Amino acid sequence: MTTITDIPAKYLVDPQLLLQDGTHLIGGTWVPAASGDTLEVRNPATQEAIARVPRGAKADVDAAVAAAAAAFPVWRDVHPSVRGQLLHRWADLCEQHAEELEVLENLENGRPRFLPGPIAPSIRYIAGLADKIQGSSLPTANLDQLALTLRDPFGPIAVIVPWNGPGWATPRRVVGPLVAGNTIVLKPAAEAPLTVLYLAKLAEEAGIPAGVINVVTGTGSEIGAPLVTHPGIKRVSFTGSTATGTRIMELAATHQIPAILELGGKSPQVVLADADLDLAIPHIVRGIVGNSGQACAAGSRVVVARELEADVVERLKAGLAKVTVGPWYEDPDMGPLMNEAQAERVLGYIAIGEQEGATLAFGGSRLTGGKYDDGAYVEPTMFTGVRPGMRIEQEEIFGPVLTVTSFDTEEEALEIANGTAYGLVSTVWTRDVGRAVHFARRIEAGLVSINTSLGSGGIGVPSGGFKASGYGRISAADSPLEWTQTKAVVFGKTYS
Repeated sequence: MTTITDIPAKYLVDPQLLLQDGTHLIGGTWVPAASGDTLEVRNPATQEAIARVPRGAKADVDAAVAAAAAAFPVWRDVHPSVRGQLLHRWADLCEQHAEELEVLENLENGRPRFLPGPIAPSIRYIAGLADKIQGSSLPTANLDQLALTLRDPFGPIAVIVPWNGPGWATPRRVVGPLVAGNTIVLKPAAEAPLTVLYLAKLAEEAGIPAGVINVVTGTGSEIGAPLVTHPGIKRVSFTGSTATGTRIMELAATHQIPAILELGGKSPQVVLADADLDLAIPHIVRGIVGNSGQACAAGSRVVVARELEADVVERLKAGLAKVTVGPWYEDPDMGPLMNEAQAERVLGYIAIGEQEGATLAFGGSRLTGGKYDDGAYVEPTMFTGVRPGMRIEQEEIFGPVLTVTSFDTEEEALEIANGTAYGLVSTVWTRDVGRAVHFARRIEAGLVSINTSLGSGGIGVPSGGFKASGYGRISAADSPLEWTQTKAVVFGKTYS
């Protein structure tokens, strides 16, 4: 078995030197779980245990919510420009420690490296809005009255982030609430908590007060429900599967709190007859092998004009054949799947595709032998002859599996693109601006990319979905307003 000592020294970061082993952050103190129980964090590329974190339970959630509630009045009353300055310091530290953040995520997530990441720019963009949250003046019944609105923070916010990109996901989900004056109880995925814990440590070093950011580690089944249903939690932000998001929404409804949900996707790559294939094909390949297809924004469905289908399929085969697969420190194009359960899920869908009558045109197998025996590696896979309605065309596989479906008319292309329960992101490939506008207006997705990588929104572009891909938006210029509630104030006559 490969071990951490086999990783090149220039990439070697020992999590136990960056973090206090077996502790999470509650009220400014790094503490073990109340029960003393721990969970192992394993490197997907090697299956080696690289750290231990607390196996939190309801008692830990109670402590973290209490800490967030105690910190809330102080953080709420900090001048907005000071909140912004503290968050800018956090961004600076994230930039200074970008290598450590990157390697921690590589170790716990298994994906190949792609520095520089957008962590610091994402924080800075929203931090700059701290002193720009404004209410409105309103008309009144007579001139002796004054009416206005204030934007008040909610209080402690529960933020639940996924394992497939914790370093990138966390700032995008916590900075908006923090800017608005809320405090945070953050639950990272049990499989990948280390990057989140280190981000919290850097926030401490930046001077963000104790209790403003709390991190409770553990399994979703043991701390997810106690967190979302806790009476001290005033709002929820969740990123993950649609099934779990539905359950989160049900739990939040038990005490009438709102939730922002960014959920699954089955994202189309629409290749129109006039597309520049030299531009499109490399992006489509990267879109399905990036993070081993374990992304809600993975471009898993190619919807191609019939006259281009044969050419596109051959080009995709050639592109997939060039994809290198291996552990992240070899700088491959694609790493392992997160764990055995994920590999079984992907291989199960590949079997379903064949049973449904789709043509397995490339890949389809687990990689074995040598380094591949240490992790859950499935080769890039492509199905052709995929008909609308097949399970592999409808359901989120969360792996490196691409489907190809052809169309005869542009209206049929739109029908196929919109023909799933999801609506997260999409891409249209065309040389015609008019066609691009036509599709951008009619595709049911939170983000439509034109002739660029699917989901490459940049900094400040709203992130969120339509339909079963969730609701609410993060990362946008107005995202701090999502984390405030409107209060109306009316002044009557104040003189005799």
